[in-house]
Amino acid sequence: MDLKGGRPAARNGAALALLCVAQFVDVLDVNAVVVALPSIGGDLGFAQANLQWVISAYVLFFAGFLLLAGRLADLWGKRRTFVVGLALFTGASLACGLSVSPEMLVIARAVQGLGAAITAPAALSIITTIFEEGPERQRAVAAWTAVAAGGGAVGLLLGGLITDVLGWQWVFLVNIPVGAAGVVLSYSLLPEIRGTSASGRPDLLGAGTVTTGLVLLVFGLTRAEEVGFGSPVALGTLLLATVFVGSFVIVERRVADPLVPLGIFRLREFVGAGLVASALTAATAPVGVLATLYLQGVLDYSPSFAGLAGLPFSLSVVAGSVLGGRIAGRLGSRATMSGGLTAVAAAALVTAGITAESGLAYVLVGAALSGLGLGCASVASTARGTSAVEKGTRGLASGLLNTAAQVGTALGLAALLAIAGAYTGALSGGSEPGVEALVAGYRLAFLVAAGVASLGVLAALGLIRGAEASGRP
Repeated sequence: MDLKGGRPAARNGAALALLCVAQFVDVLDVNAVVVALPSIGGDLGFAQANLQWVISAYVLFFAGFLLLAGRLADLWGKRRTFVVGLALFTGASLACGLSVSPEMLVIARAVQGLGAAITAPAALSIITTIFEEGPERQRAVAAWTAVAAGGGAVGLLLGGLITDVLGWQWVFLVNIPVGAAGVVLSYSLLPEIRGTSASGRPDLLGAGTVTTGLVLLVFGLTRAEEVGFGSPVALGTLLLATVFVGSFVIVERRVADPLVPLGIFRLREFVGAGLVASALTAATAPVGVLATLYLQGVLDYSPSFAGLAGLPFSLSVVAGSVLGGRIAGRLGSRATMSGGLTAVAAAALVTAGITAESGLAYVLVGAALSGLGLGCASVASTARGTSAVEKGTRGLASGLLNTAAQVGTALGLAALLAIAGAYTGALSGGSEPGVEALVAGYRLAFLVAAGVASLGVLAALGLIRGAEASGRP
């Protein structure tokens, strides 16, 4: 049987397998790093407030260049873009594994995020091009989505085992043979595809200003925890971040082919879905990281056990994604988003029950409840956000929603880890923090996470209409 472009079905299947493996490694690596954070921090000498940069550097560059990468894939060719991104991701993985200082690792992680941003839209575009619209394409996209979910769960397990047995460096080094093989096989398995209307210049200035602004914002929040929110350094950095974000808005208004057409933000349904996406990750990602630090640093569990403890969250996300579609069909997207965020808030409150002596049960129950809420609400927000725009801009809307989620992760990590660190420092009075002070900082961060999720509920109720609606920017 031949599929789109006259390519044999077996060849398309091999291409799909290659693209799914690349996606699997990317997602696996993200979760594996979370479990390895305490070991990385101990070996390289990260301060707790700065440890979030191991994740934030990755997600900020992924978010900042994701939309630009989709445009470049049309201009350069999807296979060429995929190969460049995968090669960049693989080389950065080598640099991560060989890192000898916090600065080296953070820079390498930023390059890794850039490589992932280049790879992801090109890979998905290839899938939707080589498979005909209908059942074949639906199965291919479903496989792609399932691999992402599986990579998240397996990443927690492998991250803990690899860190225990081989060391945290191998969390990154295992990507190298897979990435190298993927680059070689791409030329024989993937077709070269260019967008039929690919013209004009990519909005490099827009991508550069928004990414710089977000990096400065996160850096400013991190510095505020160390030197105080009223310090000239923190205030100056936050002011500079505002200047860059404002410059991005000006650039997008004036450039001929903007990275983000600003008119899309006039749609309240889309804006509401984007705020929900950001609130979800801002409330769940920091709780997951702090829970991992708590299990290993306070309760003295091994990385392998911490990886196992993260499984309830990953499995619940999958279950919540399935349930979310069904609930949205019966009750509507607004109710599903609000209910999911409420579950996330409740999960953070449950996790805040930890103590310096025990708290594993609180972490496990909170993780399961959080994953369920995240899965339900994220499915509903994506569906509602993309349906709020006209069909011709749904690819852009999907990319913006993904970007909103990544930005929520970075800002949530920076803010909540800063809050936890500041409160711990205040309780310690400038001396080395004890276990009780550390746990108190974690608990306060969990309570703030519950507040962030509650703000997401207000955004869903205030901006999303009860009846499903669509519009156009």
